[in-house]
Amino acid sequence: MATTEKTARTDEQVRDEVREHYGALARRSTGCCDDAETAVAESLYDQGQTEGLPTEALQAAAGCGNPTALGSLRPGETVVDFGSGGGIDCFMAARAVGPTGRVVGIDMTQDMIDLARGNAAKLGVANTEFHLAVMEDTPLESASVDVIISNCVICLAPDKDAVFREAFRILKPGGRLYVSDMILSKPLPSDFTPSSESWVSCAGGAEDKAIYQARLANAGFERLEPISEVPYEDEEIPDLFSFSYVAYKPA
Repeated sequence: MATTEKTARTDEQVRDEVREHYGALARRSTGCCDDAETAVAESLYDQGQTEGLPTEALQAAAGCGNPTALGSLRPGETVVDFGSGGGIDCFMAARAVGPTGRVVGIDMTQDMIDLARGNAAKLGVANTEFHLAVMEDTPLESASVDVIISNCVICLAPDKDAVFREAFRILKPGGRLYVSDMILSKPLPSDFTPSSESWVSCAGGAEDKAIYQARLANAGFERLEPISEVPYEDEEIPDLFSFSYVAYKPA
C-alpha cells in the first residue's frame, strides 16, 4: 500500500499548510477590489442571510454548506463555530440567538481571526467573539455550549477523533452539533495519494462516511441525522460529497 501524503507528514505540518492556505485567503479578502469574489457565499446562502454583512466576510467564505440553516438556533443560546474563518456563519448565528445569546468563533489562523474581529467591529456585533485556537483544544469550559456549528472544516483536521471529543466535552447535555463537511461515498483506492492542494481544498482529508460516523459515535454522540448529501465535482476524487447533518450529545 502506498504511503499517503497525510501519513508521511506530521499533523502539525498539515496544520501549517492549512494555515498558510486560509491565511492567504483572509489577506486577499482584505484587499481592495471592484468586483468582490463572493461566488461561494452566493451559492450557499440566501440573499437575505448575507444582507448587510461585510464584503470581506463574503469573500472569505470557503464552506460547503449552511450549518446555521440546518436547525433552529434559539434566542439566548451559546453557539460555537469550529473553523470560523472570516465570521460569516458566526454573524448569521448571532442574529438567530439575539442579544441574550453568545457566539464564539474558533480558528487556528491568525489572519482569519483578525479578519473576523474586524468584520465584527464593522457590524457592531456585541454578542460575538473570536479565539485563536485549534478545534482539538479550545479555551472553553466543559458543558458550556448549546450548539456547535462547523462548515467544511473538520475534514481539514488531521485528528478528527480529537475534534469530536472536544466538541462532546464543551457541549451541554442534550447539545447539538450541526455540521456541513466533505465525505466520501466509498473508500479511496489503497494506492491513492492526496496532494497538498487537495488536502487544503477539503478533498484530500475527506473520509468514508461510515468511518466519519463511527468517529462521532466513539466520541459519545448518540445519534446522527443526515440533512443533505450533495455530489461535489472533483476530478481527483470523483466520489466526494458535501454532507450536512446534526448529531446530539446525550441529555
